[in-house]
Amino acid sequence: MAPSTIGGARKLCETSTHAFEMDVMTGLGGDAKSLPSKYFYDAAGSALFERITGVQEYYVTRSEMSILSSNGRAIGSLFPPGCALVELGAGSSRKSRILLASTSNIACYVPLDISGEFLRQDAARLKGDFPELAVCPVVCDFTEHFDLPEEIARLRRVGFFPGSTIGNLEPQQAGRLLQHIGRMLGPDVVLVVGIDLIKERHILDKAYDDAQGITAQFNLNVLRRINRELGATFNLDAFQHHAFFNERESRVEMHLVSKCRQDVHVGGQVFRFLVGETIHTESSYKYTVASFQDLAKHNGWSTRGVWSDGLFSVHALANGP
Repeated sequence: MAPSTIGGARKLCETSTHAFEMDVMTGLGGDAKSLPSKYFYDAAGSALFERITGVQEYYVTRSEMSILSSNGRAIGSLFPPGCALVELGAGSSRKSRILLASTSNIACYVPLDISGEFLRQDAARLKGDFPELAVCPVVCDFTEHFDLPEEIARLRRVGFFPGSTIGNLEPQQAGRLLQHIGRMLGPDVVLVVGIDLIKERHILDKAYDDAQGITAQFNLNVLRRINRELGATFNLDAFQHHAFFNERESRVEMHLVSKCRQDVHVGGQVFRFLVGETIHTESSYKYTVASFQDLAKHNGWSTRGVWSDGLFSVHALANGP
């Protein structure tokens, strides 16, 4: 059994300022300007995303939590006794709490997230609510190599990857990430993944452009972060949030659109924007149940169970026999 005390959040692979700057410079220097969506999640961005999950238009979190609540026992029955639940891109632990309350098979909870401050605060709250649970947060970019805590070295692992976060990757990249997760968690692992489903365009468009403008604030916050951490000169009032469903690519795209002709200084370089030119900040791919099962199968995972409400789906995968 892992110890029942909370471990300090380990900074095993937290993104450096240099890596951040290089990614920003590379993205803005391309023929079509872009930014990696992982940089949304500083403390302010993580808090804004939590607000997004509560707006009426954003069905994703509401649907997934309902599926987990209705099927928590069935999902938890697939977990080996005394296992470690490793959540990738943990953010708030609201969804993990549902699984923790649905099964007694979890001995340790290991949330992985790139936003260290937010992660540590949430881990402390969770420990207060589940005092017998070992909680070992790890600050890292889980798409890169990461080391799991020593406390779970002898425990069976269950991966938890909710929120359709894997949809932020191109399908080939998503397949490589599934392989990477299998290598990092080890053999004979159960992986529970949330996958958003293809649906009517108007539902998807509204989900990523809510009437309150919170998603717009979330999108613009990445520019605020670049200004603060890299000394850039983005004028946030000169950019506008734009989101739409690209039916041909089966993905929702988020962009920041330049309202005027302007120059922005970042890292000693000048990046010129034309009127209407965009920075592509996020893609969110949508799947059918069958198309995601095929993706998983081709990357080393078999399906153990699927639960859906027609809008969203939760898949239990296994990489063992």
